[in-house]
Amino acid sequence: MKKLLLAALGLLVLSAHADTFPSKPVTIVVPFVAGGPTDRVARDLAEAMRKPLGDATILIENVLGAGSSIGSAKVARANPDGYTLMLNHIAMASMPNLLRNMPFKVESDFEYLGLINEVPMTVITRPTLPAKNMKELREWLNANKGKINLGNAGVGSASHLCGLMFQNALQIDMTSIPYKGTAPAMTDLMGGQIDIMCDQTTNTTPMIEAKKVNVYGVTTAKRLTTPVLKDVPTLQEDGLKGFEVTIWHGLYAPKGTPADVVAKINNALKIALKDPDFVKKQEALGAVIINDKRVEPAEHKRFVAAEITKWGPVIAAAKVYID
Repeated sequence: MKKLLLAALGLLVLSAHADTFPSKPVTIVVPFVAGGPTDRVARDLAEAMRKPLGDATILIENVLGAGSSIGSAKVARANPDGYTLMLNHIAMASMPNLLRNMPFKVESDFEYLGLINEVPMTVITRPTLPAKNMKELREWLNANKGKINLGNAGVGSASHLCGLMFQNALQIDMTSIPYKGTAPAMTDLMGGQIDIMCDQTTNTTPMIEAKKVNVYGVTTAKRLTTPVLKDVPTLQEDGLKGFEVTIWHGLYAPKGTPADVVAKINNALKIALKDPDFVKKQEALGAVIINDKRVEPAEHKRFVAAEITKWGPVIAAAKVYID
Protein backbone atom coordinates (compact mmCIF):
# COMPACT_ATOMS: atom_id res chain seq x y z
CA MET A 1 0.00 0.00 0.00
CA LYS A 2 2.84 2.36 0.88
CA LYS A 3 4.50 1.73 -2.49
CA LEU A 4 1.25 2.46 -4.30
CA LEU A 5 0.85 5.74 -2.44
CA LEU A 6 4.41 6.77 -3.25
CA ALA A 7 3.90 5.93 -6.92
CA ALA A 8 0.67 7.92 -7.00
CA LEU A 9 2.37 10.84 -5.30
CA GLY A 10 5.15 10.70 -7.89
CA LEU A 11 2.63 10.87 -10.72
CA LEU A 12 0.93 13.85 -9.09
CA VAL A 13 4.28 15.65 -8.79
CA LEU A 14 5.08 15.00 -12.46
CA SER A 15 1.63 16.17 -13.51
CA ALA A 16 1.93 19.31 -11.41
CA HIS A 17 5.37 19.95 -12.88
CA ALA A 18 3.99 19.71 -16.41
CA ASP A 19 0.99 21.90 -15.57
CA THR A 20 3.19 24.71 -14.29
CA PHE A 21 6.00 24.33 -16.84
CA PRO A 22 7.50 26.71 -17.71
CA SER A 23 7.37 28.94 -14.66
CA LYS A 24 10.78 30.52 -15.31
CA PRO A 25 13.01 31.19 -18.35
CA VAL A 26 14.02 28.24 -20.52
CA THR A 27 17.57 28.16 -21.86
CA ILE A 28 18.49 26.59 -25.18
CA VAL A 29 22.20 25.79 -25.29
CA VAL A 30 23.76 26.12 -28.74
CA PRO A 31 27.17 24.38 -28.77
CA PHE A 32 28.47 26.66 -31.51
CA VAL A 33 29.46 30.28 -31.94
CA ALA A 34 26.90 33.09 -31.88
CA GLY A 35 25.97 34.32 -35.34
CA GLY A 36 26.56 30.97 -37.03
CA PRO A 37 23.93 28.98 -38.92
CA THR A 38 22.92 26.75 -36.00
CA ASP A 39 22.68 29.77 -33.71
CA ARG A 40 20.40 31.42 -36.28
CA VAL A 41 18.10 28.39 -36.34
CA ALA A 42 17.99 28.37 -32.53
CA ARG A 43 17.07 32.04 -32.24
CA ASP A 44 14.34 31.77 -34.86
CA LEU A 45 12.97 28.63 -33.22
CA ALA A 46 13.03 30.20 -29.75
CA GLU A 47 10.88 33.03 -31.03
CA ALA A 48 8.42 30.58 -32.60
CA MET A 49 8.20 28.41 -29.46
CA ARG A 50 7.56 31.23 -26.99
CA LYS A 51 3.81 31.50 -27.60
CA PRO A 52 3.11 27.72 -27.56
CA LEU A 53 4.88 27.61 -24.19
CA GLY A 54 2.66 30.29 -22.72
CA ASP A 55 4.71 33.33 -23.75
CA ALA A 56 7.74 31.86 -22.00
CA THR A 57 11.08 33.61 -21.96
CA ILE A 58 13.53 31.49 -23.97
CA LEU A 59 17.20 32.37 -23.75
CA ILE A 60 20.04 31.28 -26.02
CA GLU A 61 23.39 30.33 -24.48
CA ASN A 62 26.37 29.63 -26.73
CA VAL A 63 28.75 27.07 -25.21
CA LEU A 64 31.21 26.14 -27.93
CA GLY A 65 34.24 23.91 -28.31
CA ALA A 66 35.49 20.39 -29.08
CA GLY A 67 33.11 19.58 -31.90
CA SER A 68 30.09 20.70 -29.83
CA SER A 69 30.92 18.26 -27.02
CA ILE A 70 31.49 20.93 -24.36
CA GLY A 71 28.01 22.41 -24.73
CA SER A 72 26.50 18.95 -25.12
CA ALA A 73 28.17 17.72 -21.93
CA LYS A 74 26.80 20.73 -20.05
CA VAL A 75 23.27 19.84 -21.10
CA ALA A 76 23.74 16.14 -20.36
CA ARG A 77 24.72 17.08 -16.78
CA ALA A 78 21.99 19.71 -16.33
CA ASN A 79 19.03 19.33 -14.01
CA PRO A 80 16.45 17.30 -16.00
CA ASP A 81 13.55 19.66 -15.43
CA GLY A 82 12.97 21.00 -18.95
CA TYR A 83 14.58 24.37 -18.31
CA THR A 84 17.87 23.49 -20.03
CA LEU A 85 17.56 22.30 -23.62
CA MET A 86 20.01 21.98 -26.49
CA LEU A 87 19.76 22.61 -30.19
CA ASN A 88 22.44 20.70 -32.07
CA HIS A 89 23.00 19.51 -35.61
CA ILE A 90 24.71 16.58 -37.30
CA ALA A 91 27.44 16.78 -34.66
CA MET A 92 25.23 14.45 -32.63
CA ALA A 93 26.15 11.81 -35.21
CA SER A 94 29.78 12.81 -35.66
CA MET A 95 30.79 13.08 -31.99
CA PRO A 96 30.63 9.32 -31.25
CA ASN A 97 32.95 8.78 -34.22
CA LEU A 98 35.27 11.75 -33.63
CA LEU A 99 35.82 11.89 -29.87
CA ARG A 100 38.25 9.41 -28.35
CA ASN A 101 36.98 10.11 -24.83
CA MET A 102 33.28 10.91 -24.85
CA PRO A 103 32.13 12.69 -21.66
CA PHE A 104 28.56 11.48 -22.31
CA LYS A 105 26.63 9.04 -24.46
CA VAL A 106 24.66 10.55 -27.32
CA GLU A 107 22.10 7.77 -27.45
CA SER A 108 21.41 7.41 -23.74
CA ASP A 109 22.16 10.70 -21.97
CA PHE A 110 19.52 12.84 -23.69
CA GLU A 111 15.80 12.98 -24.19
CA TYR A 112 15.13 13.42 -27.91
CA LEU A 113 12.52 16.11 -28.55
CA GLY A 114 12.22 16.09 -32.34
CA LEU A 115 13.99 17.13 -35.52
CA ILE A 116 13.58 20.70 -36.75
CA ASN A 117 14.89 21.05 -40.28
CA GLU A 118 17.27 19.80 -42.91
CA VAL A 119 19.72 22.22 -44.46
CA PRO A 120 21.52 21.70 -47.77
CA MET A 121 25.16 22.61 -48.17
CA THR A 122 26.86 24.69 -50.84
CA VAL A 123 30.38 24.56 -52.23
CA ILE A 124 31.72 28.12 -52.22
CA THR A 125 35.09 29.77 -52.82
CA ARG A 126 36.86 33.06 -52.32
CA PRO A 127 35.54 35.69 -54.76
CA THR A 128 38.91 35.99 -56.55
CA LEU A 129 39.15 32.32 -57.49
CA PRO A 130 39.01 32.32 -61.33
CA ALA A 131 36.83 29.21 -61.96
CA LYS A 132 33.39 30.11 -63.32
CA ASN A 133 31.66 26.73 -62.89
CA MET A 134 32.17 23.33 -61.30
CA LYS A 135 34.08 21.96 -64.31
CA GLU A 136 36.55 24.83 -64.11
CA LEU A 137 36.73 24.52 -60.32
CA ARG A 138 37.72 20.86 -60.60
CA GLU A 139 40.37 21.80 -63.15
CA TRP A 140 41.68 24.52 -60.83
CA LEU A 141 41.75 22.15 -57.84
CA ASN A 142 43.66 19.54 -59.84
CA ALA A 143 46.14 22.17 -61.03
CA ASN A 144 46.74 23.45 -57.50
CA LYS A 145 47.15 20.22 -55.53
CA GLY A 146 49.14 20.77 -52.35
CA LYS A 147 48.26 24.46 -52.24
CA ILE A 148 44.51 24.40 -51.52
CA ASN A 149 43.20 25.68 -48.19
CA LEU A 150 39.81 24.25 -47.21
CA GLY A 151 38.16 26.14 -44.37
CA ASN A 152 35.63 24.83 -41.88
CA ALA A 153 33.91 25.90 -38.68
CA GLY A 154 35.89 23.46 -36.54
CA VAL A 155 36.50 19.73 -36.24
CA GLY A 156 33.17 17.92 -36.23
CA SER A 157 31.24 20.87 -37.63
CA ALA A 158 28.85 20.54 -40.55
CA SER A 159 31.30 22.29 -42.86
CA HIS A 160 34.08 19.94 -41.72
CA LEU A 161 32.03 16.82 -42.49
CA CYS A 162 30.90 18.13 -45.88
CA GLY A 163 34.49 19.08 -46.68
CA LEU A 164 35.66 15.55 -45.90
CA MET A 165 33.07 14.11 -48.28
CA PHE A 166 33.98 16.64 -50.98
CA GLN A 167 37.68 15.73 -50.77
CA ASN A 168 36.87 12.03 -50.84
CA ALA A 169 34.59 12.45 -53.86
CA LEU A 170 37.23 14.36 -55.84
CA GLN A 171 40.17 12.32 -54.52
CA ILE A 172 42.06 15.57 -53.93
CA ASP A 173 43.76 16.25 -50.61
CA MET A 174 43.36 19.78 -49.29
CA THR A 175 44.81 21.49 -46.25
CA SER A 176 42.02 21.67 -43.68
CA ILE A 177 41.87 24.98 -41.81
CA PRO A 178 39.59 24.72 -38.74
CA TYR A 179 38.13 27.90 -37.26
CA LYS A 180 36.23 28.62 -34.06
CA GLY A 181 32.93 28.92 -35.84
CA THR A 182 31.51 29.64 -39.27
CA ALA A 183 31.69 33.43 -39.01
CA PRO A 184 35.51 33.73 -38.86
CA ALA A 185 35.88 31.06 -41.56
CA MET A 186 33.51 32.99 -43.83
CA THR A 187 35.36 36.24 -43.13
CA ASP A 188 38.66 34.70 -44.23
CA LEU A 189 37.06 33.11 -47.29
CA MET A 190 35.65 36.45 -48.40
CA GLY A 191 39.03 38.04 -47.72
CA GLY A 192 40.93 35.44 -49.74
CA GLN A 193 42.88 33.91 -46.84
CA ILE A 194 41.37 30.48 -47.64
CA ASP A 195 40.25 29.10 -50.97
CA ILE A 196 37.18 26.96 -50.52
CA MET A 197 34.52 25.89 -48.04
CA CYS A 198 31.41 23.70 -47.94
CA ASP A 199 28.79 25.24 -45.66
CA GLN A 200 25.10 25.40 -44.87
CA THR A 201 22.76 27.44 -47.04
CA THR A 202 21.50 29.15 -43.87
CA ASN A 203 24.91 30.79 -43.68
CA THR A 204 26.01 31.04 -47.31
CA THR A 205 22.84 32.35 -48.99
CA PRO A 206 23.29 36.00 -47.91
CA MET A 207 26.95 35.95 -48.99
CA ILE A 208 26.09 34.36 -52.34
CA GLU A 209 23.34 36.91 -52.94
CA ALA A 210 25.73 39.75 -52.12
CA LYS A 211 28.33 38.21 -54.48
CA LYS A 212 30.89 38.09 -51.67
CA VAL A 213 31.71 34.46 -52.52
CA ASN A 214 31.49 32.24 -55.59
CA VAL A 215 29.06 29.32 -55.54
CA TYR A 216 29.51 26.12 -57.59
CA GLY A 217 27.00 23.56 -56.40
CA VAL A 218 24.44 22.41 -53.86
CA THR A 219 24.57 19.06 -52.08
CA THR A 220 20.97 17.97 -52.65
CA ALA A 221 19.71 15.39 -55.15
CA LYS A 222 17.58 18.05 -56.85
CA ARG A 223 18.13 21.74 -57.40
CA LEU A 224 16.82 24.08 -54.73
CA THR A 225 13.90 26.39 -55.43
CA THR A 226 14.93 29.42 -53.38
CA PRO A 227 15.40 32.61 -55.44
CA VAL A 228 19.13 32.92 -54.71
CA LEU A 229 20.02 29.27 -55.34
CA LYS A 230 17.48 28.05 -57.93
CA ASP A 231 20.00 28.26 -60.79
CA VAL A 232 22.87 26.59 -58.92
CA PRO A 233 23.47 23.02 -60.18
CA THR A 234 23.71 20.03 -57.86
CA LEU A 235 27.08 18.38 -57.39
CA GLN A 236 25.54 15.22 -58.82
CA GLU A 237 24.74 17.08 -62.04
CA ASP A 238 28.41 17.94 -62.28
CA GLY A 239 29.60 14.37 -62.02
CA LEU A 240 29.80 13.66 -58.30
CA LYS A 241 27.30 10.82 -58.40
CA GLY A 242 25.67 9.98 -55.09
CA PHE A 243 26.97 13.13 -53.40
CA GLU A 244 24.15 14.19 -51.12
CA VAL A 245 24.58 15.89 -47.74
CA THR A 246 21.94 17.66 -45.69
CA ILE A 247 22.61 19.00 -42.23
CA TRP A 248 19.77 18.44 -39.79
CA HIS A 249 19.01 20.17 -36.50
CA GLY A 250 17.30 18.64 -33.50
CA LEU A 251 16.17 19.62 -30.01
CA TYR A 252 17.30 17.75 -26.86
CA ALA A 253 16.87 17.72 -23.08
CA PRO A 254 18.83 15.96 -20.32
CA LYS A 255 17.98 12.32 -19.75
CA GLY A 256 15.34 11.95 -17.06
CA THR A 257 13.32 15.04 -17.97
CA PRO A 258 9.71 14.18 -16.96
CA ALA A 259 7.70 12.58 -19.75
CA ASP A 260 4.90 15.16 -19.44
CA VAL A 261 7.40 17.99 -19.81
CA VAL A 262 8.99 16.29 -22.82
CA ALA A 263 5.53 15.99 -24.37
CA LYS A 264 4.80 19.65 -23.69
CA ILE A 265 8.06 20.79 -25.31
CA ASN A 266 7.54 18.46 -28.25
CA ASN A 267 4.04 19.87 -28.78
CA ALA A 268 5.42 23.42 -28.70
CA LEU A 269 8.07 22.39 -31.22
CA LYS A 270 5.46 20.98 -33.60
CA ILE A 271 3.46 24.21 -33.40
CA ALA A 272 6.63 26.26 -34.00
CA LEU A 273 7.48 24.24 -37.10
CA LYS A 274 4.19 25.40 -38.62
CA ASP A 275 4.64 29.03 -37.62
CA PRO A 276 4.47 31.02 -40.90
CA ASP A 277 7.20 33.45 -39.90
CA PHE A 278 9.59 30.67 -38.85
CA VAL A 279 8.88 28.68 -42.01
CA LYS A 280 9.40 31.75 -44.20
CA LYS A 281 12.74 32.59 -42.58
CA GLN A 282 14.01 29.03 -42.88
CA GLU A 283 12.86 28.46 -46.45
CA ALA A 284 14.40 31.75 -47.58
CA LEU A 285 17.76 30.31 -46.49
CA GLY A 286 17.23 26.98 -48.22
CA ALA A 287 16.24 24.99 -45.12
CA VAL A 288 13.47 22.39 -45.33
CA ILE A 289 11.17 22.13 -42.29
CA ILE A 290 10.66 18.59 -41.01
CA ASN A 291 7.07 17.43 -41.43
CA ASP A 292 7.40 13.67 -41.05
CA LYS A 293 7.62 11.22 -38.14
CA ARG A 294 11.05 12.49 -37.16
CA VAL A 295 9.36 15.30 -35.23
CA GLU A 296 8.43 12.57 -32.74
CA PRO A 297 11.02 11.78 -30.03
CA ALA A 298 11.27 8.04 -30.81
CA GLU A 299 11.75 8.55 -34.56
CA HIS A 300 14.21 11.36 -33.91
CA LYS A 301 16.30 9.00 -31.79
CA ARG A 302 16.21 6.21 -34.39
CA PHE A 303 17.25 8.67 -37.09
CA VAL A 304 20.30 9.86 -35.12
CA ALA A 305 21.37 6.25 -34.47
CA ALA A 306 21.31 5.60 -38.23
CA GLU A 307 23.31 8.79 -38.88
CA ILE A 308 25.98 7.71 -36.38
CA THR A 309 26.39 4.52 -38.40
CA LYS A 310 26.44 6.46 -41.70
CA TRP A 311 29.21 8.88 -40.75
CA GLY A 312 31.47 6.33 -39.05
CA PRO A 313 33.27 5.15 -42.21
CA VAL A 314 33.69 8.70 -43.58
CA ILE A 315 35.39 9.91 -40.40
CA ALA A 316 37.44 6.74 -40.01
CA ALA A 317 38.76 7.10 -43.57
CA ALA A 318 39.83 10.70 -42.84
CA LYS A 319 41.56 9.63 -39.61
CA VAL A 320 40.44 12.80 -37.84
CA TYR A 321 39.81 12.60 -34.11
CA ILE A 322 39.38 14.82 -31.07
CA ASP A 323 41.34 13.78 -27.97
